[in-house]
Amino acid sequence: MEKMIIINGEKYQIDVDSNMPLLWFLRDRLEITGTKFGCGAGLCGACTVHVDGVATRACITPVGVLADKKITTIEGLSETGEHPLQKAWVENNVPQCGYCQAGQIMNAASFLQQNPTPSAEEIDTAMQGNICRCGTYQRIKKAVADAADELAKEVS
Repeated sequence: MEKMIIINGEKYQIDVDSNMPLLWFLRDRLEITGTKFGCGAGLCGACTVHVDGVATRACITPVGVLADKKITTIEGLSETGEHPLQKAWVENNVPQCGYCQAGQIMNAASFLQQNPTPSAEEIDTAMQGNICRCGTYQRIKKAVADAADELAKEVS
């Protein structure tokens, strides 16, 4: 029986070893390269994607357990870069080297779906697992707060 996976709204057959990490399936098999390799142990968050809307580390998630799941990568968050988080990232000049940013944004997007009106402390806690070697944490926190404000305006 063929196993299928849905990535950014498109169906793909899982035609690799079921133990292959999702990260390598995305990058090497499908050439969807926005998701980055960081530590390879699920500790830094550079590889964060959404699995059915939940932030998940692609480097430690075997593709075989994802049959019929909906995966969203940074490319699928917004085709035009118009997601409030992406706009807030630009407005707050968040990226320096940019390497961790896709994972940061994907973690923040999942967090804001679960908690659309977070406190500063809740943002700190939610973003703790994503490491930025450039140290742009203050700008990341500001961008997440700004995006939450923007999302709240869209709802009201």
